[in-house]
Amino acid sequence: MAAQVKVAVIYYSATGITYQMAQAACEAAGEAGADVRLRKVRELAPDEAIRSNSGWEAHRLETQDIDEAQPDDLSWADVVIFGSPTRYGLVAAQLKQFIDTTGPLWAQGALANKVYSGFTSTATHHGGQESTLLSLFHVFYHWGGIVVTPGYTDPSQFVSGNPYGASHTSNNGETAPDHVALAATALTAKRAVQIGAALKQGLTG
Repeated sequence: MAAQVKVAVIYYSATGITYQMAQAACEAAGEAGADVRLRKVRELAPDEAIRSNSGWEAHRLETQDIDEAQPDDLSWADVVIFGSPTRYGLVAAQLKQFIDTTGPLWAQGALANKVYSGFTSTATHHGGQESTLLSLFHVFYHWGGIVVTPGYTDPSQFVSGNPYGASHTSNNGETAPDHVALAATALTAKRAVQIGAALKQGLTG
């Protein structure tokens, strides 16, 4: 019997848009048979900034019980799916700060030969969605990871239109992820699990 694939979904979300996509990724990975961990990265913004935005403050309270990501989550996982809103076409500083703590694991080769994927959201149409995902993939290349994307492997992808990973336009946080964005996130997660399972079987079989 094949070993169960372990999936870590690690995300940053200020007002909850990317969090909703992270939940969809977790649900899809679980449906695909994986053991799933949902982890948020540590917030770096000062309390005054968070309190000045009611949506930001509400989301912080909503997710206060979700565990913060630790390097051990990367060691544990066979598949890692990162989610981040776009910041000038790059991932959010909060996620980048977490990535920057992974040097010891990278030096040990502990991040290689895992499957990696990602999803993102932007305030405006396009808004850096593809560049954010591609910049995230650069990290995976350095780690020696296997990047898995949704591509155009399902008819729904010709609607969502982003072969690099799931993405959503939130209209400055006013529009929650719709069925198109959530379906793309689910497809991304399912493909990552499928390839992760095949890789794990091939390495241990």
